[in-house]
Amino acid sequence: MTSDQSKSPYRVLARKYRPSTFDELIGHEAMVKTLSNALEAGRLAHAFVLTGTRGIGKTTTARIIARGLNCTGPDGNGGPTVSPCGACQNCVAIAEDRHQDVLEMDAASRTGVDDIRELIDGVRYLPVAARFKIYIIDEVHMLSKNAFNALLKTLEEPPEHVKFIFATTEIRKIPVTVLSRCQRFDLKRVDGDTLAAYFATIAEKEQAEIEEDALALIARAAEGSVRDGLSLLDQAIAHGDGKVTALQVRDMLGLADRTRILDLLGLLMEGNIKESLALLRGQYDSGADPVVVIQDLLELTHWLTSLKVTPEAANNIAMAGGEITRGTEMANKLSMPVLARTWQMLLKGLDEVSHAPMPLAAAEMVLVRLAYVSELPTPNDLARQFTGTPNEGRTGSNAVGDARPVSAPQGGAGMSSSGTGGAAVAFSASPAPRQETEPRAHLSLVARNDHLPEPEPVKVDMVPQVSQPKSMEDVVNLLSERQDIKLKGEVLNFVRPVLFEQGLIEFSPAVGAAADLASRLGRRLREITGDQWDVRMTAHSEGAATVAEKRLSDKAAEIEAMEHHPIVQNIKSLFPAATIREIRHLGPSLDIMLPDDISGEDEIDDGDTFE
Repeated sequence: MTSDQSKSPYRVLARKYRPSTFDELIGHEAMVKTLSNALEAGRLAHAFVLTGTRGIGKTTTARIIARGLNCTGPDGNGGPTVSPCGACQNCVAIAEDRHQDVLEMDAASRTGVDDIRELIDGVRYLPVAARFKIYIIDEVHMLSKNAFNALLKTLEEPPEHVKFIFATTEIRKIPVTVLSRCQRFDLKRVDGDTLAAYFATIAEKEQAEIEEDALALIARAAEGSVRDGLSLLDQAIAHGDGKVTALQVRDMLGLADRTRILDLLGLLMEGNIKESLALLRGQYDSGADPVVVIQDLLELTHWLTSLKVTPEAANNIAMAGGEITRGTEMANKLSMPVLARTWQMLLKGLDEVSHAPMPLAAAEMVLVRLAYVSELPTPNDLARQFTGTPNEGRTGSNAVGDARPVSAPQGGAGMSSSGTGGAAVAFSASPAPRQETEPRAHLSLVARNDHLPEPEPVKVDMVPQVSQPKSMEDVVNLLSERQDIKLKGEVLNFVRPVLFEQGLIEFSPAVGAAADLASRLGRRLREITGDQWDVRMTAHSEGAATVAEKRLSDKAAEIEAMEHHPIVQNIKSLFPAATIREIRHLGPSLDIMLPDDISGEDEIDDGDTFE
């Protein structure tokens, strides 16, 4: 090391290797092509907006555009170009951030309208030394509403010698009126392969020996950000003292060993909770963050799912050769429903671990749930068990595809029983078309009151054509259609019919019936039907059951009949504490089908749903 090198201050890699030309930019070829075509055709926009995530080169690109627009070439006679020479006075001054015609403004610290007024006051003046006066506004979305309004008119009709370049990470926060006046470039995240190759060239220039797997880990942790990746590479080189291994990078980033994550997921899918917790504790003692462990399990689950959909997912930069082989074998054993269930549980568990006061304990509880749920059959297997006969052998696939007996939880956990809460297991079938002579309203056993359609104005002198009631059930439905709620409730609960004929109703009142119920009911029926109705109240006969009592008895009889249904018998054999609370008659639009092996006598009439 020379004395000059020892005296020069150290520059971080993100600044030392900041691109100065478009050729040095990585991952933004589409933008470079667009600018090249615009410069060649002389169709330069007066304002550009660069958007994208952090560290992908928005400000760097803005400076390169400024250099390209003002480059005069080594001989001083050049024009705007996408390949600035880097030798002319303008290129050198812009690269050193000292050009008086290229003005940079940080909108995060200068958000007010006064700052913008100060900026646009100089727009009217011609550039001092450059071809264009260029205003670069970083984090432009931080400007206030008034500041945007102050900028709007100038942005719409700027002088020919002025160019605006905006950079932002929050493109949606910029008013549409501003965006519509700019040429927009979306800078994408750089993919992992490109980043790893780029970091390898930087490491070679820095004379640092770094393993390929270590570069892959850094590229993965950078999440598409070149600046973040360079900062991590800088840290890794310092951590490894010139020689960097994958193990050192894992320790530096607090990552769990990828092989260990495969082991952990395999143990969880086998239901081996004891070794799973021991493995998690070992990773924690080695410095792995519990949140990162859950994230790695999520990423691994997503990768295994992708493997089942497309084999190209095996080309994962974060996976080594042996890990790819193991992952492929595991993906072949796991079914898609199991992987989807694992993903959902890990996704919910990640939020719990992230906000838990004891992350390790929260992570352990997530693993416990995963291990125990691995023994449960998939929804499809469970449906097929329910649709079989009660005495058939019941086996369900465990998480890794092996057949094992499935036993119902003790005490009916997972099914709701009378007097205890719990999740309900429901099955439904699409109803077969059938002719009905009576309204569907009387089939509903769930609602306490019948469905009430939109009210229809009714006048005595303009009686609409309605069907004549033929039973007390029809009378209740007729009152429900006319939204006569009070009278409907009285008829529903207090009228015990003794005689029902066309134009004549005789009933025995239940306890609590109003004395004028008969007169009010007769008057209302005459108003609705337009015919004479004689409604009498008698105390000499007991009468039949009220409509409410009849509905309750019909419901009980229907539930009693459904108890003997083969599917219900099968469900109760699996969950002895299960009971039928109600039967819901679904409409024909609910096309929910049971598995194909339900046929013949196992069909469910009327689309019944069991809970």
